Amino acid sequence: MPRSERGVSGEGAAGVLDPASPAQDRGPAGQGPAGPEGKRAGRRAARRRRGGRGRDRALPYVLLAPAALILALVLGYPLVRLVLISMQDYGLRALFTGTTRWNGAANYRAVLADGQFGAVLLRTLVFCAALAAGTLVIGLLVAQLMGRLGRRMRTAVTLCLICAWAMPNVAATLVWQWLFQPTYGVVNWLITSTRLAGDYAQHDWLAGPHSAFFVLWLLVVWQSVPFVALTLHAGLSQIPRSYYEAAALAGAGPWTGFRLVTVPLLRPILLLVTILSVIWDFNVFNQIWILTQGGPNGATSTLGIWSFARAFSSQSFGQGAAIAVVSVALLLVLTASYVRRLVRTGEQL
Repeated sequence: MPRSERGVSGEGAAGVLDPASPAQDRGPAGQGPAGPEGKRAGRRAARRRRGGRGRDRALPYVLLAPAALILALVLGYPLVRLVLISMQDYGLRALFTGTTRWNGAANYRAVLADGQFGAVLLRTLVFCAALAAGTLVIGLLVAQLMGRLGRRMRTAVTLCLICAWAMPNVAATLVWQWLFQPTYGVVNWLITSTRLAGDYAQHDWLAGPHSAFFVLWLLVVWQSVPFVALTLHAGLSQIPRSYYEAAALAGAGPWTGFRLVTVPLLRPILLLVTILSVIWDFNVFNQIWILTQGGPNGATSTLGIWSFARAFSSQSFGQGAAIAVVSVALLLVLTASYVRRLVRTGEQL
């Protein structure tokens, strides 16, 4: 190799290896200085990124905090107070003196050992299941009907449903009490006038347990169907018609299309309205108390009615609170599986 080429090569190598060379003050191409200042800048940038991620993670909790605080005050305190009363000998004397005696689980043992507990519990579960099933079936049928109506007729049905849903349950119960009144009730007059089932002029619908439960079932379902029907109709309106057309081209009939298209796509909403229906129907109180007060002979008494009667009729507030706590625990057990399935369905979507 010529001497001049070796000299140039040597000088280039020296320039590359020279610590004072400007090229040594930079890191990889395009990444800025690699010295102490560059490292500090990189650490500051990393801290800013971590802080931003932390703020993003904390933001949902900050937004939910006010609502959680209100729920804790409105629902949490009464529930804690209920549990405390259920473990006290809380009677009429405690209301005046303000002093109570702790008795642990004595109220729970007395309630569970009571002969009425099994019958009342079974009656509550059966009544709740009948109400929830009737509400869901009729609500789904009404929602399907609304999807097949014209715009004007659908608007009229929606307004009727909203009016029925907006009516206070106490006022609605009083109206139904008048409808089924033995002497001048509209239902007895209509049945007698049309001769559908003979003379019902003095028939008392609330005198027998089965007819009383039938009237209560009609009333509660009538009040619950509007919400379920409107909610399911909103869900049905979001299902593309192309899915049903594809199912029809594949040879699926109406029932098969409903089973393979409507039910899977509507499952999250069905689970939601099922949970809400079970909660509402399990806690039905006003309608039963106004119409029958748990009669005849306790035949329509549910856990809510039994708790109220034990607390305010028998002046045993501790046992009434214990029945209420047991009701809350049973309701949590009944709805836990539905809530779990709803969460899983939401994650899959």
